[in-house]
Amino acid sequence: MKMVFRVVLALFMMGAGVMHFANPDFFVLMVPKMLPEPLWITWISGVCELLLGAAVLWPRTRSSAGLALIALYVAVFPANLNMALHPMETGAAAMPPWALWLRLPFQAVFIGLAWWVSRPDSQENQTAKADDVDVSAPL
Repeated sequence: MKMVFRVVLALFMMGAGVMHFANPDFFVLMVPKMLPEPLWITWISGVCELLLGAAVLWPRTRSSAGLALIALYVAVFPANLNMALHPMETGAAAMPPWALWLRLPFQAVFIGLAWWVSRPDSQENQTAKADDVDVSAPL
């Protein structure tokens, strides 16, 4: 079950990352006006989404990717808040206000999902414990 959610999260993140390059204007408008270089911020966040979406799939990078995804969700929260507060200026006027505000607590769902899917599976825990056996200890 965890693997299914892991793959769904990875595909969602990589799809969102691609959209930062396919339709950057949408994301540029979301960047709060007080931040410089909104296009660069859009590109950097898109690259992060692509890389972290892929990294959460590999056991070696999964734990770090999960933590980095959580940091990314916190970092983009101001853009989501900006969108809810200023729908006309951010190109979100066509979205119903409730949907814009629902995005905000939904960030917590993504944070929880990133944490859960990036933690080792119970089978991985058993393998890691077996790998941690100290072979230098006297018999």
